[in-house]
Amino acid sequence: MRQAGRYLPEFRETRAAQDFFATCRSPKLCCELTLQPLRRFPLDAAIIFSDILVVPQALGMEVVMVPGKGPTFPEPLKEVEDLLKLRQKVDVTAELGYVFQAVTLTRHSLEGKVPLIGFSGAPWTLMSYMIEGGGSTTMAKAKSWLYRHPEASHRLLRLLTGVVTDYLVGQVAAGAQALQLFESHAGHLGPEQFQEFALPYIRDIARDVKSKLKAEALPLVPMIIFAKDAHYALRDLAQAGYEVVGLDWTIQPQEARAQVGKGVTLQGNLDPCALYAPKEKIGELVKKMLESFGTQRYIANLGHGLYPDMNPEHVGAFVEAVHAHSRHINKHG
Repeated sequence: MRQAGRYLPEFRETRAAQDFFATCRSPKLCCELTLQPLRRFPLDAAIIFSDILVVPQALGMEVVMVPGKGPTFPEPLKEVEDLLKLRQKVDVTAELGYVFQAVTLTRHSLEGKVPLIGFSGAPWTLMSYMIEGGGSTTMAKAKSWLYRHPEASHRLLRLLTGVVTDYLVGQVAAGAQALQLFESHAGHLGPEQFQEFALPYIRDIARDVKSKLKAEALPLVPMIIFAKDAHYALRDLAQAGYEVVGLDWTIQPQEARAQVGKGVTLQGNLDPCALYAPKEKIGELVKKMLESFGTQRYIANLGHGLYPDMNPEHVGAFVEAVHAHSRHINKHG
């Protein structure tokens, strides 16, 4: 589950002392925030505490976290000429070395108990933030670029693809044992736009990361793609070069499996808001989810991130139910 432990009181306490992105730049704090949920719950993996918007920062853009509003770009990309302000060559070790240090420190601290997952935002999602200047319900500014400036859009998406590729490879070199790519804004695109402006770059990242890992004699770690609300593209995503396809909560497990076939692992997909339910109900929902997915080529998870006001005990109930029902199904299934 992403978003580390923002639902935990100890997370809020650790974070209160300083600015969000200053926290991201502190390997020690990132390590601590990554480990906090594991001290409470028997989770099967850790995901490094960071943020997808460190990539636009590496390109030279300013991003600030505004309380109550979220991430904000004081100077978003408005015109095609603004692309010239971006670094065309990014040394990821110089710009994002703090993430690599956090990965290494966390990997050592985990002492092999569970694997560590690294991640990045995918190009279209990053581009949409860079143009919108923050979150948006319509992504109208970013989408207008796709229609008005398709060549410039591809230029930006190619630039982001190169940086994301190097960033992911760097995380593996630092000790990450799996990688996740978040195309969180996929749902704002229709099938045609997704085919043109998102999918090719998602594919390129899988291919280029794998070839660079091979060239650098680094482990070929499993890669997970999560494209939120992109049901129309599940077949394509299953063939995009990733070992795992993450699902949000708006698709039936059987329908997803029918589309992706048996060769890909699925991850998901309980509605995060289900954790507001009483614990017994959470158990029932988890049981239904596991029975729908089956235990082969499946990673139980939520269909998106956790919200800050969620009760940690209910998160615990979810994790406990997954383990209990998995054991039961594997024994009797």
